[in-house]
Amino acid sequence: MGDDGAEGEAPRCVGCGRRVRTLFVQYSPGNIRLMKCDVCKAVADPYIECEFMIILIDLILHKTRAYRHLLFNKLHIGSSLDKGILCQFILMHIVLDAFRISVSKNNKADGDSSRSTLSTICNCSEVLGDALLGNIIFTAMLLLGVRYILKFSFDITRYRQILLAIIISSYFKLFLLTMMVWEFPSSAIFIVEAFVLSSNVVALRAVRFLPHQ
Repeated sequence: MGDDGAEGEAPRCVGCGRRVRTLFVQYSPGNIRLMKCDVCKAVADPYIECEFMIILIDLILHKTRAYRHLLFNKLHIGSSLDKGILCQFILMHIVLDAFRISVSKNNKADGDSSRSTLSTICNCSEVLGDALLGNIIFTAMLLLGVRYILKFSFDITRYRQILLAIIISSYFKLFLLTMMVWEFPSSAIFIVEAFVLSSNVVALRAVRFLPHQ
């Protein structure tokens, strides 16, 4: 028994990106054999046997193989399984961006500690609005770039793959939540943003250079 699925839901080899029929064969509980890719002849997905911490380390090291495992063989982007995942991650992404904007504004106004409840509510609305607008502009520029610079054909499924890949590769923004507990210099925000952008590039490479079959 393995990860068999339809053409649109088939897993991919993390090395060459080709679709494979199955990632492993299970003979008994705890006894599996990893399958090889018919094209590159390497093990299709060695991350199947890895702990999440190993996968996380490879994500931090910007390895496209780790991104392909997470995106195609774990989250199954491009299949019917990712329809709800995309909305959830978009919402989380906007909330994290709003928190980043809030942290930046608080750093600029450290001396103002006497804020009314109404002022706080207005500030939260403004921050959420800025985050939403910023993400809409970023997404529009990204999709236009993909369409006209990378010469992608108009394919809703492919655009969903790209959008989810960008959001997933922005995982390092979760680091900003630690600012609720510990104090960091404002430069930490720019370091996080730089790391997120570099992760976005790697995720785009993992999704872009894929065979169609």
